[in-house]
Amino acid sequence: MLYDFLKRFAVRPLIRIFFRVDVQGLANIPETGAVILASNHLSVSDSVFLPAMLERPVIFLAKDEYFNGRGLKGRITAWFFRNINQLPMDRSGGSKSAASLASANQALGEGKVLGIYPEGTRSPDGRLYRAKLGVAKLALESGAPVIPVAMIGTDKAQPIGRSIPRPGKIGIKIGQPIHFEHLATKHNDPQALRQCADDIRKAINVLSGQSYVDVYAPRKASK
Repeated sequence: MLYDFLKRFAVRPLIRIFFRVDVQGLANIPETGAVILASNHLSVSDSVFLPAMLERPVIFLAKDEYFNGRGLKGRITAWFFRNINQLPMDRSGGSKSAASLASANQALGEGKVLGIYPEGTRSPDGRLYRAKLGVAKLALESGAPVIPVAMIGTDKAQPIGRSIPRPGKIGIKIGQPIHFEHLATKHNDPQALRQCADDIRKAINVLSGQSYVDVYAPRKASK
């Protein structure tokens, strides 16, 4: 499989050469079964560093712009993201977003590891922003445990606008699984979804130590 080849023989070796990556909490990820990795989002390289350091393949929900670029660069970018197990996520709302979540739910139903950024986009300033409800819907509908993750230093390695990460120190903190069986029957209840999303965000916040802003991150941060 191309994903495994790229990870083991290209991406991971390059990361180990150019970056000092400190990973904590690997034992919190189960060896089998569906699981949701819910991470803060500081840099586009988060979707490379995190799965590269894990043994299990990770499917990430990535903004659909990565798959729709034009020209040679756009085609290369789309090829790369597809081959590192990325699923396009339409963030416009409505039926298109629902279809993206359905694809993610299918992956969880197959017992896979799904990575998602509850904030919905990269932080524009290093602070943690309010979690959107997509992660909560996936957690309650699938019944999969949610594992909070904090990426640290990736915004310094690859800030917004920089195409290639600069060598440096990266931290990855993986927390204890969170279970939401008590809300399983309330996956259409807005209050239950908000409670679930907030609980996940708080767990990420504890790991990351970021300042929290109780508003949604501005979409322009993802450009």
